[in-house]
Amino acid sequence: MDVNRKAILSKTHYGLNIYAYVLRQYYPGETVLSLSGRDCKPTKNPFNAGKPTLWVKVVDNCAVHTDSEEAIADGNVFDFAALHFKLSGQELLDKLNEELHLRIGQKNGFYNQEEVIFTEPEPEIIKPKPPVFSYYKKPVTNVVPTKEITLIEVYNLIQGNEFATCTSTLRNIQDVKEARKYKAFNFDYVTFSGAFSKRNDKHLKKHSGLLTIDFDHISNISTLKEELLKDEYFETELLFTSPSGDGLKWVIPIELTKVKHQDYFKAVANYIQHTYNLEVDGSGKDISRACFLPHDPNVFINPKYL
Repeated sequence: MDVNRKAILSKTHYGLNIYAYVLRQYYPGETVLSLSGRDCKPTKNPFNAGKPTLWVKVVDNCAVHTDSEEAIADGNVFDFAALHFKLSGQELLDKLNEELHLRIGQKNGFYNQEEVIFTEPEPEIIKPKPPVFSYYKKPVTNVVPTKEITLIEVYNLIQGNEFATCTSTLRNIQDVKEARKYKAFNFDYVTFSGAFSKRNDKHLKKHSGLLTIDFDHISNISTLKEELLKDEYFETELLFTSPSGDGLKWVIPIELTKVKHQDYFKAVANYIQHTYNLEVDGSGKDISRACFLPHDPNVFINPKYL
C-alpha cells in the first residue's frame, strides 16, 4: 500500500488523530480534542498563542480546521500538520506515517505476525447539552410559560401520543377559520428560540441558539423533508410535520455572536427562496414566535442528542 492521503486518513479517524497528535506535542497530558456531534469543541491553537480558537470538524471524510481569529488559514489536517512538521508533499506523508507508527506500506514481520499499529487515542466523545426554551400550556392566549423544556423532551412529546387526539381532530376540520380557532385553543406550544419570563421579545431570558422555519401548504412533504435533512449549509436540530398536516417545522442552529436573530432569519429566508424556491412564514423573525406541538411519529431529531 502506498503512503498517500487516503491511506493515512483511513488509519487516523479521518485525520482527527493527526490533529490530536500534533496538539499533544504542545499540550501534553491535556484533552486536546473533544467531539460534540459531528464537530469538535473549540480547542487551543498552538499557532495562535494557545488561544482556544481552533475549530475542527470532519467534512467529506477528512478533518478540516478553521481559526475564529483567522490566525491561520482554513485548511485540512495535512495543512495543519505541515505547520508543525514544516514539511509538505510526500515528505509530510512519510513523516506522518513514521511519527504515528501507521506502518503503511510495510510488510509484516517474521511468520506473518500481526502488525502492531500505534494510533492516537480516539477524541473524547461528548454528548452536547440539548437547547432549552419555554413551554406553554394551551390556549395560545396564555403567554406565561409553564416551564423550561429541552429539545429532547419536545421530541419525545411530539413522537408520543399526548397530542395525537388534538392533531387528528384539527386535520378533520374543513373550515379554515374553525381550524385556526381550534388550533389556538387546543395545542400546547413552545418558543424554540429562547426561554422567556413572558412570551414577548422584550422578556427574553436567554436565547436558545435555535431558529424555526415554517413551511406552509407543501405539496410533497416527504421530498422537502429529505432535501432539508441533506442541506449542505444548515444542520437540522428538529424537523416535524405541522399540526395542519400540510407543512413542516424546521428547527436549525444559529450563531448569534456576529448577527442578530432577525438578520439571521432574513438571510435564511433568502437562502431558502434561492435554493428551494419556497417562501417561509415571516413570523419566524420574532424570537418569541409560538410553535404549536402536534403529534408526528416520524419527527426527526439530530442524533447527536440521543
